[in-house]
Amino acid sequence: MQERPWHKHYDASVPTEVDFEDLALPDVLQRQRERFADRPAIHFLKTTLSYAELAEDVDRLATALAGLGVRSGTRVAIQLPNLPQTVIAFYAALRAGAQVVMTNPLYTPPEIEHQWTDAGVEVAIVTDYLFDQKLRAARSSLPAKHYIVASIPEYLGFPLNWLAPFKLKKKDPPLWAKVPAEPDVHHFRKLIRSTRPAPPRVTHDLEEVAVLQYTGGTTGVSKGAMLTHRNLSYNVQQVHSWFPDMDEGNEVVLAALPLFHVFGLTVSMNWSLYCGGALALVPDPRDVKALVECVSGRRVTIFPGVPAMFNALNNYPGIDSVDVSSVKSCFSGSAPMPVDVLERFESLTGARILEGFGMSESSPVTHVNPLGGVRKVGTVGVPVPDTDAKIVDVEEGTRELSTGEEGELIIQGPQIMKGYWNKPDETAETLREGWLFTGDLASVDEDGYFKIVGRKKDMINAGGYKIFPDEVDNVLMAHEGILEAATIGVPDPKRGETVKSFIVLQANSGLGTEEIVEYCRERLAPYKVPREIEFLDELPKSTVLKVLRRELRDRELAKRG
Repeated sequence: MQERPWHKHYDASVPTEVDFEDLALPDVLQRQRERFADRPAIHFLKTTLSYAELAEDVDRLATALAGLGVRSGTRVAIQLPNLPQTVIAFYAALRAGAQVVMTNPLYTPPEIEHQWTDAGVEVAIVTDYLFDQKLRAARSSLPAKHYIVASIPEYLGFPLNWLAPFKLKKKDPPLWAKVPAEPDVHHFRKLIRSTRPAPPRVTHDLEEVAVLQYTGGTTGVSKGAMLTHRNLSYNVQQVHSWFPDMDEGNEVVLAALPLFHVFGLTVSMNWSLYCGGALALVPDPRDVKALVECVSGRRVTIFPGVPAMFNALNNYPGIDSVDVSSVKSCFSGSAPMPVDVLERFESLTGARILEGFGMSESSPVTHVNPLGGVRKVGTVGVPVPDTDAKIVDVEEGTRELSTGEEGELIIQGPQIMKGYWNKPDETAETLREGWLFTGDLASVDEDGYFKIVGRKKDMINAGGYKIFPDEVDNVLMAHEGILEAATIGVPDPKRGETVKSFIVLQANSGLGTEEIVEYCRERLAPYKVPREIEFLDELPKSTVLKVLRRELRDRELAKRG
């Protein structure tokens, strides 16, 4: 690859080009079965599965899937929280030659119908409570021919596996349901136990699609990013190259990020197994108690997360007396990292947080700050090995901009998707001459460090002035009395749009609108200062705890008629 300014900031042992192994992910797991047979592969509550046990169950489920008609190219949906069954299902489906469709458990029946119909899903692997609450009544409108139903307690040991259903049924909504077996409804653990492992012999073409990763995109229309076996395997290897001192076979990687999201899929799950690590599963990243107990109890060493997760741990009652010193390295993505959150977490753990960048369309990792070298807080770092990036003009995307100029970030590398499933027009718009047009507005400095300033769709145009909400939010969240902030553009008869900020205050802060506006006036140009402020108890967030500005905009437009 041609020399780039950022290469001189790579850690000494990080290559500019990776000597890639042409291995599909299922082949990686089979190799780890031989290397680390008795080492822990998965931790879940009080249960641990070794690499030998994980690979055995993957082989059994792959065999069962083949018996249900799964062949090369069959689409298999996985709609599960972070459970052992999620890992088993993902690797088994790929081992059987299927293409995996990762589905958010929070999706409503219409959203599920859209995604599964668009993908042509034939087999769905879901939890018992989701089947009972969402899928049973909708089966006639869904394309799946077979359902494999997993239950949270089925991988727990006695007596937890007997006691858990009683506790889970009392949740709101319930997290356990009795689902009778039918010719097209199968129980996950029973299916595995009753199947002799004889998985089909599938040769994985690295250019073939492995995962349809659905993303909302800028229009809100759900699109399936076609991620190939090469995209996923190479991106894991790119991440691995960034951490050359990984203690293979001994790391413990936190999996609190949802595995149905590409960040959790690659950085938590696939990378953990690639380095022979133990995957420490947390089903709900919003459960801060479970998060803290997992980090301290399982002695987590690698913590992939988002700023809200680090902030939640910082503010957990009694955290100063909890031993979280096992954490060595952290990935942070999806949103800007407030400096005070970063400093507090690092002082608690002694770890180093590396801000980075990625997208569903890039498998996802493209940028990370160096582990041992210069870290520029507030940037997403530099492109990872074998990755090129530049900033181009927003209007046409044909002119490369100078250092410091803000424009659209475009990226090139082996992790970039094949295209959007059944959407040639959107593919042609997003992939141009080998470059992924991200829709993110960014700048790059003289050292090759990139800074994301906002999304094209989020940019506020107030009387001709361009305002990036992230910049306003960073100023607001630097105030000690503000816990969270989200800024949007709202209609204004004079300016076209004006700036409105939604704010969650720290407990007992007592801040008022006038104080906040005055604080902003001292730190922002006049046209960027929020003209409207609304206090909320909490901000709407996605399952990866990313603030949903679109939901705030929709609420605001509905309110204004």
